[in-house]
Amino acid sequence: MSARRGSQCFQNSAASLAGLVLVSVAAAEVLGRAAGWGAMGPGKPNGHLVAVTFDDGPGPRTAELLTVLARHGARATFFVTAPAVQTHAAQLQALRSAGHQFEAHGRWHIHALLLPPWREWRQVRWHPRTQEPGPHFYRPPYGGHSPWTRLFARLQGRQIALWDVEGRDWTSGDAAGLAGQALARVRPGSVILLHDGPAVTPELLDHLLEGLAARGLQAVTMNELPPQRIGLRAGVRRLLSSYGH
Repeated sequence: MSARRGSQCFQNSAASLAGLVLVSVAAAEVLGRAAGWGAMGPGKPNGHLVAVTFDDGPGPRTAELLTVLARHGARATFFVTAPAVQTHAAQLQALRSAGHQFEAHGRWHIHALLLPPWREWRQVRWHPRTQEPGPHFYRPPYGGHSPWTRLFARLQGRQIALWDVEGRDWTSGDAAGLAGQALARVRPGSVILLHDGPAVTPELLDHLLEGLAARGLQAVTMNELPPQRIGLRAGVRRLLSSYGH
């Protein structure tokens, strides 16, 4: 009887240990996706370059953003969606003509966790310049990952591109205040997240570019930065500093 009890205790302990390991692995995987470990993020911190990026376009606000960028002699990267490209094809051409970079923000603006795997495959596969030389960056909507996102990106030759500074132009803050908050977090090599759409963004961008120039920082495209893979320390910093998207 005691041997049977011992065997049962061992089995229970083994099951508990296995459960704990599975929970730990799952938690680490979720934490890693949130931190962005392994994705492309900020560039080297010892230069004078930063990357200004815009999600969700192109759209009716794109022309204003291009005007501000041109006035400051700045270049940017636009992460565009398939519906926006179809609706505003002329604005996409304007981005190209002005020398800006454009990359993929998805076939649909839907969080990865809300897509079944076969739809996320199509989400990651779409790119506005598939036939052109890479790298081909993909920024998941909301920065969100599913357990499949990294695998699908690797299989399709996409590099997931995230950020380390948010302009928060999706909030109700005023342009100068939002720019000041962003500038307080910017360092050489930063990737700044803005959006092509909110009414506040062109004025925010104007303040932001003025502040960057005052600090001797130049706004360039992601390719010109260039981004580096997010490591342990940068991922933790991103977790602690992120406002959400």
